[in-house]
Amino acid sequence: MPRIDPLPREDLKEFDDFFNMAEAVMGFVPNSLLTLGRKPEILRAFSGLMTAVYGPGKIAPDLRSLVSYVASNASGCLYCQAHTAHTAHGMAVSGEKLEAAFEFETSALFTDAERAALRVAAHGAVVPNAVTDEDFDELRKHYDEEEIVEIVTTISLFGFLNRWNSTMATELEATPLRFAKEKLAHTGWEAGKHAAK
Repeated sequence: MPRIDPLPREDLKEFDDFFNMAEAVMGFVPNSLLTLGRKPEILRAFSGLMTAVYGPGKIAPDLRSLVSYVASNASGCLYCQAHTAHTAHGMAVSGEKLEAAFEFETSALFTDAERAALRVAAHGAVVPNAVTDEDFDELRKHYDEEEIVEIVTTISLFGFLNRWNSTMATELEATPLRFAKEKLAHTGWEAGKHAAK
């Protein structure tokens, strides 16, 4: 059960464009945004950040989705794991690659460039931060500074979302919940406090 209930979307009309964008990508409006709407000035600022991080960039959307997924797993946020896996699937990340995401170091499905990005995602999402100079040296072999900033802003955005949703026990929406139950069970994923009560 959520610790604070999300507002009805109708109460947040000023955010229709942002919600429409989220709905176009994800297929639904996340409860996390509807709860964040209780402080409209924060949702306003967050919508700008989210739009900038997920807007046009040099990093491919499928890699960005995998970075989000691996970071959310490392931080332990079950809500964001369901969302990011569902989004990655929607970005045409293969089922095999999604299933192997946490074995990126050894799986032949991943390139050295992807491994470098996912390593920084996994190490950057834990507390204390575990990213090393060696991790960054490897990242620099494959990405320029602008691309690295895109990767790290994605990890950092999910640092906020992981904390927000885990703390608020945000209830998972039906679509990502169904997807996660079907596709993430092999990882030990369960909805936990994010299940509807």
